[in-house]
Amino acid sequence: MALFISMAFDTFNFSKVNFKNEILAGLTVSMTMIPESLSFAILAGLTPLMGLYAAFLMGIVTAILGGRPGLVSGGAGATIVVMIALIASHGVEYLFAAVILAGIIQILVGAFKLGKFVRLIPQPVMYGFLNGLAIIIFMAQVEQFKLVENGVTAWMTGTSLYVMGGLTLLTILIVLVFPKLTKVVPASLVAIIVTTALVFFLGIETKKVVDIATVSGSLPSFHIPAIPFNWETIEIIFPYALIMAAVGLVESLLTLSMVDEITSTKGNSNRESMAQGAANIVNGFFGGMGGCAMVAQTLVNLDAGARTRLAAIVGALGILAVILIGGPVIEQIPMAALVGVMMMVSIGTFQWASLKVLTKMPKSDVFVGILVAAITVFLHNLALAVLIGVIISALVFAWDNAKRIRARKSQDEFGNKVYEIYGPLFFGSTSNFMDKFDIQEDPEIVIVDFKESRVVDMSAIEALNKLTDKYAKVNKKMVLRHLSKDSVLLLQNAHGIIEVNIEEDPTYKVMP
Repeated sequence: MALFISMAFDTFNFSKVNFKNEILAGLTVSMTMIPESLSFAILAGLTPLMGLYAAFLMGIVTAILGGRPGLVSGGAGATIVVMIALIASHGVEYLFAAVILAGIIQILVGAFKLGKFVRLIPQPVMYGFLNGLAIIIFMAQVEQFKLVENGVTAWMTGTSLYVMGGLTLLTILIVLVFPKLTKVVPASLVAIIVTTALVFFLGIETKKVVDIATVSGSLPSFHIPAIPFNWETIEIIFPYALIMAAVGLVESLLTLSMVDEITSTKGNSNRESMAQGAANIVNGFFGGMGGCAMVAQTLVNLDAGARTRLAAIVGALGILAVILIGGPVIEQIPMAALVGVMMMVSIGTFQWASLKVLTKMPKSDVFVGILVAAITVFLHNLALAVLIGVIISALVFAWDNAKRIRARKSQDEFGNKVYEIYGPLFFGSTSNFMDKFDIQEDPEIVIVDFKESRVVDMSAIEALNKLTDKYAKVNKKMVLRHLSKDSVLLLQNAHGIIEVNIEEDPTYKVMP
């Protein structure tokens, strides 16, 4: 508790805050978050209020405790999608327990400072992640052009299609044009207000928020999940909780990195991990479906000029106000207004710069970017997409570095053969390294100089051991120069025939 209090201490330092921008941005964010939270709750077979509770609880907790001002969290589809099978097989009470366990896992990730590993995600993976999300956001809006009649879902036709399309186009035009007139008020908020007013005063018949679900309710109340507290329950919920925690942290920390780039500031990934975990634990005990950072709403927030925690707090309180008193008003907002805003967000999310440099990037990077985007779009599994992207990028990096190891051959004044090694010696380059030596033709003394190289791992150590043995079997002596103390200690088989220049070489740890 003391840790979270200290994390929240700086939250209310509102010096140099543009209150107008922050408040208006927060209101805009709350409006764009409502339909998404409702849609994903319904998709998962939950009550609409569970989606709104998640949006409020995730938003308020992470806004106060989070490690990245400007970041917006809510009841995201990325996390609830992985829980659909659990909900269908075991019910909503098991969902609450899994969300709590996922939160505990996320707190542990932050406490052990593992959030920093998001820095290992390469740029092509980031491009693929964001482009895939942009496509998902856009396609989700296209789905709003469907109607449900007598339990059957069908595309809009005739007048309803033309009205929906026209209002969506009007919203997009306002978002595009209004900033050229003034940036005092967020264009997205103006677009929503104007389109809603037009529909209300002209009596236009079109799809509204109320057609998805009602958004009125009461305050969330404390509730301990009604499940058996035994090992069998842990076995059921742990796999889902682990996947949810991973998906939530990947999306949250990638969004954090995105905000860092946009604002040219630095967020705290470990603190954000702990905040996400705390928010999910609160969700599990107060009837929310859980969630994570939301890329689209974060972009809406930043585009509206928000740069502090205040906007996210206002957004969360706005959702609470909607639940308690504002439901009847929000329910009358035409879906076309929200669709138009979210379509513009998806266009802004897409990394168009990645298309410009497509022909200039290495083919492996292009492949990784496209693959990550495809997995994100078709499987909706962000953690899997990023993991596969990182693995492929790592393998490509290892392959490229394996080819870079070189050996410059010469003779010293005593007639000894000298191999000067360039490039890292590690598991990927050991085979090429061994091929550099001509054991049968070399003189009795061979010197291997590591001044321009480094021994990286145990595979490298084993390669040196084997090479030493091969020379010893033909009664030749191999001397290793410029190795560090740590490497020398591991070369037990070469004991007595190693020459080490400790003063010129720094001490470094050999990776296990």
